[in-house]
Amino acid sequence: MTGEAAEIEAKFSGALGGFALEAAFNAPMSGITALFGPSGCGKTTILRCMAGLQRLPGRLVVGGDEWQDDERNVFLQTYRRAVGYVFQEASLFTHFSVQKNLLFGAQRARGQVPGPGLSFGDTVDMLGLGSLLNRMPGALSGGERQRVAVGRALLSQPKLLLMDEPLAALDHGTKEEILPYLEALHENLSIPIIYVSHDVAEVARLADRMVVLSNGKVVVEGDVASVLERLALTDSADRFEAGVVLTAGVVRHDEKFQLTYLDHHGQSFATPLVQAAVGEEIRLRVRARDVSLATQMPVGISVRNILKGHVAEIREEPQTANAEVLVDIGSSKIRARITRAAVADLGLSVGAPIFALVKSVTFERRPRRS
Repeated sequence: MTGEAAEIEAKFSGALGGFALEAAFNAPMSGITALFGPSGCGKTTILRCMAGLQRLPGRLVVGGDEWQDDERNVFLQTYRRAVGYVFQEASLFTHFSVQKNLLFGAQRARGQVPGPGLSFGDTVDMLGLGSLLNRMPGALSGGERQRVAVGRALLSQPKLLLMDEPLAALDHGTKEEILPYLEALHENLSIPIIYVSHDVAEVARLADRMVVLSNGKVVVEGDVASVLERLALTDSADRFEAGVVLTAGVVRHDEKFQLTYLDHHGQSFATPLVQAAVGEEIRLRVRARDVSLATQMPVGISVRNILKGHVAEIREEPQTANAEVLVDIGSSKIRARITRAAVADLGLSVGAPIFALVKSVTFERRPRRS
């Protein structure tokens, strides 16, 4: 123990069969850090190394506790690490009820120095498990099973929660059902979460920071908003969902037309009515495919959100019809996915004034963490 620290330090380097991992990153001891990238890039390998389920040469320090340091011959076995692990499949004990599955997690915590976790009652309430306690896993939906798996991991009183694509096996409707519960983890837990995903929409909604991986190496890391602004991310992101994350404050509600007006550093948004108080901060995700560009202030159109800015970057994709334009709107940037022909027809160049027309915005109520 080297004293309490505010970071997770992770560094692993080695080969598994034909795959080579050489990745290092830091993460804060709070909030959600996403390991993001395509299948086979090393995300799950890193998570397994952090849990002690896989050993590769490296170093891992969690809040001042050394879990691995090969230079000092330190390697804690999994059972000695205060870690909770949620797998892609819920992996519940099929012969235990929901309550007994949860209590198994609490039993694992006995005799360990606990992380700042939740009580049994708080965990049940936060994950909406009260009506499920007497059921057997076979009688649960996929989303319900995954919520139980999260609860079991939390009740082990972890200092670090690892989540390996917990929504990947769920259909879209079930994902939408469970996402609010994962957002509740963010708001109610003081422990850090390392969250593996290849879904950029999921990361944009849940994470504070992201570490982008490709071929076993870290490509870029930072807060979600700044990373998603970078056009280089397009190579590893789902182009259909690529976009940026912004925050805006609620200014007023228009009950007559069922609209909410928001302010983002002087730029205004009008959106379908959002259930949030005036003054509350709302997280926005603006997808590149939902942004159009105009060189003059448009008139006589239905689009309500017209943002003034200038062209910060243009990236054309050779051998395709596509291009992406990064637009600086003052305090942040948004991305627009248009055609290369449109870039030429509009005569776009870096520094040129531009108007970004936002056709649709995905809103998340979760306020920005300070």
